[in-house]
Amino acid sequence: MRLGSFVVAAVLWGLSAVAGAQIFSGPKPAPVQKPIPVLAAPLSGFTYPQHETLTFTVDWRVFTAGIAVFHLDLVNGVEKISATADSVGAVNMLFPVVDRFQSGFDAKTGCSTGFSKQIQENRRKIASDLTFDYAHGKQDEYTRNLVKGTATKLEANVPACVTDDLSAIFYPQSQMMNPGQTVYFPLADSMRTVTVGMKVEAREEIKTPAGTFQTVKVEATADEGVVKNRGHIWIWYTDDPRHLPVQMQARLFWGTITFHLQSIEFK
Repeated sequence: MRLGSFVVAAVLWGLSAVAGAQIFSGPKPAPVQKPIPVLAAPLSGFTYPQHETLTFTVDWRVFTAGIAVFHLDLVNGVEKISATADSVGAVNMLFPVVDRFQSGFDAKTGCSTGFSKQIQENRRKIASDLTFDYAHGKQDEYTRNLVKGTATKLEANVPACVTDDLSAIFYPQSQMMNPGQTVYFPLADSMRTVTVGMKVEAREEIKTPAGTFQTVKVEATADEGVVKNRGHIWIWYTDDPRHLPVQMQARLFWGTITFHLQSIEFK
């Protein structure tokens, strides 16, 4: 089990990085290609924070397995996001993890400006950078195995505007969230573009160490890609214009991990 992957990447749509997360039950028919939706721009009047830091504990079964921190800064019209995932306690002794993620998106359009990650999990060390050339309809991913000293570069087509694994958590904040509604958007996923739906299930009161919040419970769904058949992912956003993510959960066949908001800082 790759702890760093389920500490952050499970909620960042990277469920393929969790060992054994997908169960195959024989040959699958070829997927039917569906039209990719156009990424809707943030609603008029919505503004992302100038500075914001969200700190979560990540609980697995009865103990805290890690700490995840998301830091957002608005710089020249681009919302820059960095996320860290670090193992703690007994898990850190058995399987040390130090993972780092970075991305950004245009605050007016929602279009991702790129996604980078540095994965250090036990003896595994990987770094990768995903860039988008919207003008030419291309995405490029450059991956380096820091243990083996090898590198690969991949290229694929991409629509005129997509989200990435990290910005996909924060982009939905800018959309309407009413129970029964589903927000659809294109996600750059393993050199493909897939449609992700954020289905608003219900309003719930959530208690976290950072406080008690009135929220909307949102489930991520997909017909293909890393989200499909990997379990269930929910995010609880505050039921107010900010739509602040205050709790996240990934329910996989081997167990459930939950992100509990510990603190919010606006600096």
